[in-house]
Amino acid sequence: MSSYYLTQHLTENGSRWALNDHYLPKQFTLSFLMELPEEAIRGVLDSLPQGLPADDPQLAPVEHSQEVWAAGVTYLRSREARMNESEVAADVYERVYDAERPEIFMKAIGWRVVGNGMPFHIRKDSSWNVPEPELVLVLNHAGEIIGYSAGNDVSSRDIEGENPLYLPQAKMYNRSCVVGPGICLADVEELRGLPIQMQISRNGSVVFSDETNTDAMKRTFRELASCLYAEMNFPQGTFLMTGTCIVPPEEFTLQADDVVRIDVGDLTLVNETAQ
Repeated sequence: MSSYYLTQHLTENGSRWALNDHYLPKQFTLSFLMELPEEAIRGVLDSLPQGLPADDPQLAPVEHSQEVWAAGVTYLRSREARMNESEVAADVYERVYDAERPEIFMKAIGWRVVGNGMPFHIRKDSSWNVPEPELVLVLNHAGEIIGYSAGNDVSSRDIEGENPLYLPQAKMYNRSCVVGPGICLADVEELRGLPIQMQISRNGSVVFSDETNTDAMKRTFRELASCLYAEMNFPQGTFLMTGTCIVPPEEFTLQADDVVRIDVGDLTLVNETAQ
């Protein structure tokens, strides 16, 4: 685990941040930290007094005013899966994989994000729903990569496959974005070769399991961050899901009460499915 690990908790007096499992001052916010340059962040955290152990329930490590964005077709396996799901526009995914400009889309505003241990949602009007395990970049106001979290970009593949213009409906809906359990501060070079694993259990039995690592990505993290920040400002920072290549078989779809475990580096994210 990173020597700087941030988590957000629900206390009787509202949300509160913790560093390495000890509460930070009540007035501390992640938005404040994101306004700082990358080289100043650790020094500021070192200067803050730490309080009692943070043993209250965890929230997603995203504040309500922040946003989560996502990149798609960043792994070869993802390109193949997206082409398979969509006969209508298979060549669209072929072209974007090789294009200079990556696919980037809005996933959720902060108050829609689900944290570790909280149920996530699958659409009732979809018959093919899947989890997508992803490394999530944590970016400050200047677009500098300050750390990472684990994420689940829940997707309705049949809706997106019907027409690529339905992407927002397939990706953006209540409780379809999972991030957590916390934020590991890390230099971008530490994200190379980071392992990513996913396991799906149903009625106590594992029904799908696979793993990869971030070296399988076609695009670099800095490339994705640069594209996101090219024409947009994020004064309080933002989060960027970086795509997946772990794809369940075409005959698989999530069901209510499935348990999805995602491991990204030192982080473990566990959530049940709700409908």
